[in-house]
Amino acid sequence: MSFRRLILITGMTGSGKTTLAGLFKIHGYRVLTMGDVIRDMAKEKGLDPTSSNLGSLATKIRERGGDVAVARRCVQKLQKIKDNKGVVDGIRSIAEVNLFRNSFNVDLIAVHASPETRYSRLRVRKRTDDPIDREAFRKRDERELGFSLGWAISMADHMIVNEGTFKELEVAFEGLIDRLDEE
Repeated sequence: MSFRRLILITGMTGSGKTTLAGLFKIHGYRVLTMGDVIRDMAKEKGLDPTSSNLGSLATKIRERGGDVAVARRCVQKLQKIKDNKGVVDGIRSIAEVNLFRNSFNVDLIAVHASPETRYSRLRVRKRTDDPIDREAFRKRDERELGFSLGWAISMADHMIVNEGTFKELEVAFEGLIDRLDEE
């Protein structure tokens, strides 16, 4: 086992997963983002990183390789790294969690924010794959829930509610770090 501790972060789009992963990075954790694996694959195929292209690619990958297709690629990358602490940002299914648990000592963290908060954040973030309107936002949520994201969220070892400011998230993160250090 290469990692002493592997943190898996799950949550709906715009909940703050990547922001939380960034806080872990500041505390010495190596971060791997599952969405980056999909974006890298799109780049290899010459596809623009639009929400439609990335969503279609993620669906096709899972249709061909099962629910753990992206996670399998991440495990392969992580097994080559000799760090004590790592984070995987963007868990989408409980099957992915189980795959990571077969190889690493895992804690699953869910980040929750209301749909209104998440939509507002995405409107500000403006990443190329962010939804352009509420209907696209709803469809993206439905697609991701179709990957059994809700199960992963409900089975989390720890939950962070992220409805407020970055400072409030930092305070919640510090409490989480304290709990993880006690384990």
